[in-house]
Amino acid sequence: MTGRASRIAAAWLVALAALCATEARAAEPLPTTEVAPGVFVYQAPYALLAPSNMGAIANVGFVVGRDGVAVIDTGNTKEAGERLLASVKARTDLPVRYVVNTHMHPDHALGDAAFRGTGAQFVAHAKFKRALDARAQSYVDGAKRALGERFDEDLGDIVTPDVQVTDKLTLDLGGRSLELEAWPTAHTDNDLTVFDQTSGTWFLGDLLFMGHLPSVDGSFEGWVRLMARLREQSAARVVPGHGPASASWPDALAPQQRYFDRLRKDVETLLDAGASLREASEKAGVSEREAWALFDEFNARNAIAVYRELEWR
Repeated sequence: MTGRASRIAAAWLVALAALCATEARAAEPLPTTEVAPGVFVYQAPYALLAPSNMGAIANVGFVVGRDGVAVIDTGNTKEAGERLLASVKARTDLPVRYVVNTHMHPDHALGDAAFRGTGAQFVAHAKFKRALDARAQSYVDGAKRALGERFDEDLGDIVTPDVQVTDKLTLDLGGRSLELEAWPTAHTDNDLTVFDQTSGTWFLGDLLFMGHLPSVDGSFEGWVRLMARLREQSAARVVPGHGPASASWPDALAPQQRYFDRLRKDVETLLDAGASLREASEKAGVSEREAWALFDEFNARNAIAVYRELEWR
């Protein structure tokens, strides 16, 4: 073999190895916990999007019925979604019938692209599409910055919901029903919950944060009001959008309630003192810093949102 041919062959081998490594990563199932019979949850780390996690940074899961599977949220990238699909296939041979998004934030919804071609119907809040369309380009741009060379153009493959929920909707998996409910503006303006009637497991999406600091993107006041409504409902266990794979209800809500109460009191005190928006962003809620992961990444933004919402009351 000539020197030139050897170099070409070596280059092909390197390229093939890289391709195989990529496929192996994509095919590696996300580790899931069976929190109730037929209910599986991936517990995500407290992290922002980075090459080290490739978007598997929000709790996602699936429920297995007699006839099919419903996936709840899919991660921040197509690769994260592919790993979730691999998890489903590792647990059951049944088809994925539904992919349900609890809201449009990228860490929960951009993995949907991995489920194209599975025959699944995509289900979301009636306001999901408009909200995602408005931010899709900024989400893609943010992923490019975060992932660098690992960025995949497939990330821009935004999936449109086939089914839009305006109030309540029941999905039948065969001997197992999931109750979906669309809520008023809280964490976002397109929050959706999923309740498995068989096990009493309630997927709350980002209406519930545990360990990871909550992020206010819809309405602080609306979220506080909704928390009071959610607290009155019964569930055997809940799955937060970030935090443990499952937790008891309503005890799981206590830390988030405490943080919101502190944030409100601090902002009200600062408003009464004539403090500026910048001062509020620097001071409100800081006593909670040690109780939460990613506090510095989200607290100032939350304080600004609360300040703007409360200043003209």
